[in-house]
Amino acid sequence: MKNMKAFIVSVLCLLAVGAIAQPVPYYQTQGVAINGYDAVAYFSSQSAVKGSADFTHQWSGATWQFSTRENRDLFIANPEKYAPQFGGYCAYGVSENHKSPTDPAAFTIMDGKLYLNYNLKVKTLWLGDVKSRIAKAEQYWPSLIDKP
Repeated sequence: MKNMKAFIVSVLCLLAVGAIAQPVPYYQTQGVAINGYDAVAYFSSQSAVKGSADFTHQWSGATWQFSTRENRDLFIANPEKYAPQFGGYCAYGVSENHKSPTDPAAFTIMDGKLYLNYNLKVKTLWLGDVKSRIAKAEQYWPSLIDKP
């Protein structure tokens, strides 16, 4: 009986971990994340660099494109480091409790994390109070993840 209880608790813990570890649904255009831009290049070049269909990786339900093999390999080794926050949706929009598409050129890197915005005008609003916006977005994101 004691072993059965331990077994059941172990199974329930594994199921709970599996439920938490589900992939984040990333904003996609025709199945491609970040409109085909290279997630790693935002960090290495501090610019939006178009990826190539020659260097791709499937992760978290989307195809990710990269400008170089090296960038693809860096992403494969640590996708959470490079993937945009809030599923690649507009971070400002998430801070307003809704999902919006993004312009790959409207980006910010803050504390080692990539944030995308709807357009450059919205990026300006985002930059007006980034820390507060991040806190609000983190609060709203769990309830938005599965919403269309």
